Amino acid sequence: MLPGPPIETARLTLRPFTPDDFDDFYAYQSRPDVARYLQWDARDRAQARQALAEQCRETTLDAEGDEAISLRIDCGDGTLAVALTLMDVIELSGVPVRALCMGQVGGPALGPLAVCQHRAAMPSTRFSLREPATQLEAPAREVSQWVELRADERRRFCARLAAAVGRPEPEVAEDLAAGRFMGVDEAQAYGLIDEVCRPDAAIHQLPSPPIGFRPRR
Repeated sequence: MLPGPPIETARLTLRPFTPDDFDDFYAYQSRPDVARYLQWDARDRAQARQALAEQCRETTLDAEGDEAISLRIDCGDGTLAVALTLMDVIELSGVPVRALCMGQVGGPALGPLAVCQHRAAMPSTRFSLREPATQLEAPAREVSQWVELRADERRRFCARLAAAVGRPEPEVAEDLAAGRFMGVDEAQAYGLIDEVCRPDAAIHQLPSPPIGFRPRR
């Protein structure tokens, strides 16, 4: 059965937001140095309170039952921080997570895929092992700290991806640095997916006269 919140690991506590989180929520939502890495500007108290209320309504971690979770993946990019968090959630879900890949799957999105219990892909899916592109606009004093954080995320991501696909960590790190592209057969051999959803339909002749056209006389 899916464990109820909070879900806790050595470095993560996952639980829904509550109205009591406002002071902590506002503390980082109001900081320009944090907002630089988000998709919105630093928020004032009214904006932060509204955003927290929306988070409280939308956050649900109360699923019950032992049914498998179906995950459809069509994502060619992302961030390592989000990928590592999703990998934690999948591994702690307590139920099988089955992934179906469509379109393109690449970069950090390979992490959540790799830790699913069953991984399938449509025949046209393409996979790309590559590092995400990142940008930084910050004072010079923050650059070294930012580089160190990104390097740590990359090390942890490589280690977990390598363990999930059953390959040496240096090999996976080299493939990510090189930007290796794969089709479904190569991805299956690499250990990223378990099967390819190939069509097995057959064409049968209908037991009726053929249909055609002929010119008028």
